[in-house]
Amino acid sequence: MCFSLLLMGDAYTPGLTVTRNAVVRKSRRLPLSGQVKVEVGAMVTAADVVARTELPGRVHLHNVANLIGVLPDELASKLTVQIGDQVKAKQVVAANRAFFGLVNSRFEAPITGTLESASAMTGVVVFREPPVPVEVRAYVDGKVVEVIDGEGVVVETRGALVQGIFGLAGERQGPIVIGVQKPDQHLDAKDFTEAHRGKVVVGGARLTLAGFRRAIELGVTAVVCGGFAYQDVKEILGYDVGVAVTGSEELATTLVVTEGFGDIAMAKATFELLKSLAGETASVNGATQIRAGVIRPEVLVPRLGKHDVVADDDAPPPGLDVGAPVRGIRAPYFGRIGKIVRLPVALATMPSETKVRVVEVDFNGEKVIVPRANVEVIER
Repeated sequence: MCFSLLLMGDAYTPGLTVTRNAVVRKSRRLPLSGQVKVEVGAMVTAADVVARTELPGRVHLHNVANLIGVLPDELASKLTVQIGDQVKAKQVVAANRAFFGLVNSRFEAPITGTLESASAMTGVVVFREPPVPVEVRAYVDGKVVEVIDGEGVVVETRGALVQGIFGLAGERQGPIVIGVQKPDQHLDAKDFTEAHRGKVVVGGARLTLAGFRRAIELGVTAVVCGGFAYQDVKEILGYDVGVAVTGSEELATTLVVTEGFGDIAMAKATFELLKSLAGETASVNGATQIRAGVIRPEVLVPRLGKHDVVADDDAPPPGLDVGAPVRGIRAPYFGRIGKIVRLPVALATMPSETKVRVVEVDFNGEKVIVPRANVEVIER
């Protein structure tokens, strides 16, 4: 199934979190075994390196025996450096003199790196580029609660969390600024200024293509908005997203869409929460996956020790209870915010003739009956 259909057809998995008080654990792992730099109990900041390793450099193969005119089993005697030695680009690493010195063939190292091996069977010499250092940072301010030996750590933090439905580009941090006055206001190119460089700009409704391009041009850290046009994703990236995981796009600005594709206003509760966090430093990630192992884009504002964070780790999230705030996630109430007024016990028959559990929701004075699967609880 096409990714665009899943998102444009207002049928995504319920449960997006919008809350001022969340306890979040982030697993920070290396791509291969390495060295963990912190211990359990350590307090870390988002920029702290918690684990480090080195990726093997790229390999270059050259049939040096053939190039200098010797048999493979003669190659070892023609090398001017030892196996395992460091070499520099254009350094002579093999030479052959023939016909009483009249013919002088030599081979220069194609890269700066290591002469890793030379085969007496094939005459092929293997050069390897220097290893690539890889560092994993904490991403959020918090406490190391677990060390995964040789792989990484788990960092726990407490604070405000806003999950989105779609995003682009990866992890970034920056202070939150509010780019519009109201949650139903578009975010266009004219709304971005030099003052937004390095900031996480919160919009209202749809972020226009021109607006996103202007944000990238200015070096805005991230943009958080209610809606974005699906066709604009291809305009920005140059290709269709498909069903792959997003987050690895080479964009200067991370994008988090909180409501969906199209001209959709940001939910008032989401906008007000982000507005109340203006000036705070947020960790933002646009990575999205809609298949098994769901990954949601997010804006996370650690507020360790802040007065408005409740210190109850065991408090359960609110469920489908009378009075609970909910958001419609399917047509015709997609994106609308309401409150549960009744939870009928009996199954209700839908127009499709299927029988489902339903809920009665008050959408700003309009009381409607909808399938329970068509709403999500907004955590507060």
